[in-house]
Amino acid sequence: MFLETSRYYRVPQADVALPGRTVRAVCRRRLPKVEGIPYTVQDQDRLDILAQRQYDNSTQFWRIADANTELEANDLVKEPLREIRI
Repeated sequence: MFLETSRYYRVPQADVALPGRTVRAVCRRRLPKVEGIPYTVQDQDRLDILAQRQYDNSTQFWRIADANTELEANDLVKEPLREIRI
């Protein structure tokens, strides 16, 4: 169901019964322990661009989100000069 590069690739799935139908759902994903390296956010930074630089793949932005505790991933780059982990 998910590509090998997806953060959900190895996450278990379950069938959930809803009124009138059954749907397949992804179980809760446990965040891995990620150290990351310190990075100071610059004006106009975006997670996809940082991921492209770091992992040579812009779709891996979720790795940067996992290395930080921000609930809304894009908030990580809203404030210039903030230090995050990538």
